Amino acid sequence: MNARTTQLLKTLLRDVPRGRWLLVLSTLLAACASGASVALMGVSAWLLSRAAEMPPVLYLEAAAVGVRFFGISRGVFRYAERLVGHDLALRMQGALRMRVYDRLSRTTLLGRRRGDLLVRVTADVDAVLDMVVRVIVPACASSLVIIGTTVLLARFSLTSAAVLLLSALLAAVVMPAITQRLSRAADSSLVPLRGQLADRTRELAHCAPDLVAYGAQDAILADVLEVDSRLRTAEQRAAWGRGLGTAGQILAAGLAVVSALWIGGNAVADGRIGGRILAVLVLTPLALHEVFGAFTGAAQTHTRAKAALQRVVEVLDAPQVGVGDSPTAAASEEKPSLVIEGLTVGWPGNQPVLSNVNLHVVAGESVAIVGRSGIGKTTLAATIMGLIPPLTGTVTTTGRVRYLAQNAHVFATSISENVRIGCKEATEDEVLTALSRAGLAIPPRRVVTEDGSSLSGGEAQRLALARVLVNHGTPADPATHDLLILDEPSEHLDVETSEALMSDLWATTSGTAKVVITHDPLVMARCDRVWHVG
Repeated sequence: MNARTTQLLKTLLRDVPRGRWLLVLSTLLAACASGASVALMGVSAWLLSRAAEMPPVLYLEAAAVGVRFFGISRGVFRYAERLVGHDLALRMQGALRMRVYDRLSRTTLLGRRRGDLLVRVTADVDAVLDMVVRVIVPACASSLVIIGTTVLLARFSLTSAAVLLLSALLAAVVMPAITQRLSRAADSSLVPLRGQLADRTRELAHCAPDLVAYGAQDAILADVLEVDSRLRTAEQRAAWGRGLGTAGQILAAGLAVVSALWIGGNAVADGRIGGRILAVLVLTPLALHEVFGAFTGAAQTHTRAKAALQRVVEVLDAPQVGVGDSPTAAASEEKPSLVIEGLTVGWPGNQPVLSNVNLHVVAGESVAIVGRSGIGKTTLAATIMGLIPPLTGTVTTTGRVRYLAQNAHVFATSISENVRIGCKEATEDEVLTALSRAGLAIPPRRVVTEDGSSLSGGEAQRLALARVLVNHGTPADPATHDLLILDEPSEHLDVETSEALMSDLWATTSGTAKVVITHDPLVMARCDRVWHVG
């Protein structure tokens, strides 16, 4: 596990109240459960061999009670371990997911495929659970049980204990290392391959009508099948490694049993131990098969979980954009809502797209920003909003900034919940007011389909406008909503729908400073001035 992943796990443990104690408790409970299984086998071996001597029944009562105790406690300890371990793992998973969401809110993640990003946020985050429940806890608990069993058997036969310890090292260290080495490439490739498959599947499902219309479905299906084939091949290689490791551990357990029989038999013949102890020495290693098996599974799960968490770390370490919200001040006719001086803009790590930008916009004024496609108008808007730090120069706003995107995403939920994206505390009345101001006569409880496909283009734009307007200023109180950025507000709309939307927009934001990115002459005509870029 690399240092960054280890640091992440330590951080998540600190995020969970009493996280380290819960991890220790879960490990001890797992050790007690596995130890109870080993003790059950050992006590049962002693009981059977003693019963064969046909002593008075009272001589067997203590051992019989021990068998019952260990048989019951094994299930109790295992249940408690699962309860505590999963509670800790799920809390860590929730803490990590919140960290990822928080980072995503201030990260561009340009070039990320949606399906792959979805897998990183969901399945890859779930790897925290695997790392805790299937790697750390089983490996530590099994090690404790092996040490305890070896110490106990050493009281009866040092040679048998030494052979058992060597078998344990073979099963717990050597075989998992060999298995991990043989299947590391396959296990590491499983996680990104699942991300690729999810992305291809999402693309196929999302674009199916267009693919069929252009006759491109066969090529996409072939691509999906090719990724699926590589995934199945990797799974098969990983399964071979897992099978080899399991076989090696069975051989190690068998070696411990046969060695104990040979060593113990000689000890019985020499009179150093009794026959009942021989049964304990021979049968106890059989119970360690389950303990040995935990190491191969932990080794392979560790490789997969490490690869998944590394993909999550890439999201957490992605370059942050924006500097957060700054204190707001009321705008006035004398004090501009937006001041841009000597500004150079561009995405971090790329070449500047606009240089020496100077612009002042006062409250109630609307300015159209016009220029050819790709010249950097949307990048300028992102810089004004604080999503991208200026390369040079300054951007000053005197109030809140709201953004009406060119293709605002519509979520597959109710109209009211889509509106509340603009203000999560908005009441039902405030949602209705925003919808009314946006000119959208749709019931708030109506559920829309994915990407808003059940809405027309005009309805989707009005819904996006309602998000901007919800609980943020009124025409009578423009100071609560000082700057509005509109990115191609009339795009994909017919002239009649565009004119109606612009009329409603200008009427509801008459006291608000507006920066409008557009190619539409009708929208330019509504603005107080036109500012040409480039």
